[in-house]
Amino acid sequence: MTIRLPGAGGTLRTYEPRTEPLAPTPGTPLTSRTVFSAAHVVADPFADVSPDSPAAVDWDATLAFRRHLWAHGLGVAEAMDTAQRGMGLDWAGAAELIRRSAAEARGVGGRIACGVGTDQLTGGSLAQIRAAYEEQLAVVEEAGAQAILMASRALAATAGSPEDYLEVYGHLLRQAADPVILHWLGPMFDPALEGYWGSADLDAATDTFLEVIAAHPDKVEGVKISLLDAQREIDLRRRLPQGVRCYTGDDFNYPELIAGDEQGFSHALLGIFDPLGPLAAEAVRVLDTGDVKGFRGLLDPTVELSRHLFQAPTRFYKTGVVFLAWLAGHQTHFTMVGGLHSARSLPHRARAYELADGLGLFPDPKLAEERMKNLLSLYGVNQ
Repeated sequence: MTIRLPGAGGTLRTYEPRTEPLAPTPGTPLTSRTVFSAAHVVADPFADVSPDSPAAVDWDATLAFRRHLWAHGLGVAEAMDTAQRGMGLDWAGAAELIRRSAAEARGVGGRIACGVGTDQLTGGSLAQIRAAYEEQLAVVEEAGAQAILMASRALAATAGSPEDYLEVYGHLLRQAADPVILHWLGPMFDPALEGYWGSADLDAATDTFLEVIAAHPDKVEGVKISLLDAQREIDLRRRLPQGVRCYTGDDFNYPELIAGDEQGFSHALLGIFDPLGPLAAEAVRVLDTGDVKGFRGLLDPTVELSRHLFQAPTRFYKTGVVFLAWLAGHQTHFTMVGGLHSARSLPHRARAYELADGLGLFPDPKLAEERMKNLLSLYGVNQ
């Protein structure tokens, strides 16, 4: 079996796919780390919609993918940026996703945490932003899920000082029924979040972020850091109050951050653990035995794929994630809500296929090869 893949400058190279997948199997629950996969949504390919229409979701396929993640012992971080919040999935769609996934989690005993934001707004006063957060928090709590307080584009645009962030987050944390996860998403994931926490100076922003936590340590179960800066995450987690967890959202440096050092480690809430789910779970089970070298041996080779999918412009990583889900047989098509399947080039997708296949991520390598060849043929690449 060989396949001709496009590279830079219109060249073609011959690649020989794997014949056997890595094939990790579900095992014992994870014990040494709490690990969430931020899961994607599956579009309905037969819906007659345009990219600016409300999302048409294939609910059966979307929920089946979540059952796949739960079966391997992973938690699901629902309605996050991986699920295209603000990039094809509006609040009405996200609310339905939260309700459906939380009900599914109860049915199978899966862990779930859900994103709370303000994406029903495009702007507004601080009072309107608080009200939008409150509306979403109520939906998540009524669904019986843990809340993840996401960064707000509206708040980034409206807040005039760090004090505005302290006021809004303090208000939300005081009324949250249970401890939440605070999410700091960097501008590489969403340019509209530049200057979050009241400053473009990350040291100053970190101080404000920690001030929010220090004022309400009983209401913050953990923090999710997505800045793609390993040392900054390490420095921040060492300053967290006792009992507050750090969840890495660093899709460039996750193996070393999860492995940790003599002063601590990060748990995980990662978009890359959507395509890596079974392999990531197997690696953490190895870590559960105290075998750090074995853990790194499994997970370190995946970083090249992750850095490829999350390369700038990073916000389009979702296209690669869904593309790999299609090649892996988790869905029957490569279509995305908001038309985002067009957001990455053919050479980018070809390299993603090659890297994922090299890791043995496709349960059926022949199916993945056939689907890749079908895609290539649409672009005029004859095999």
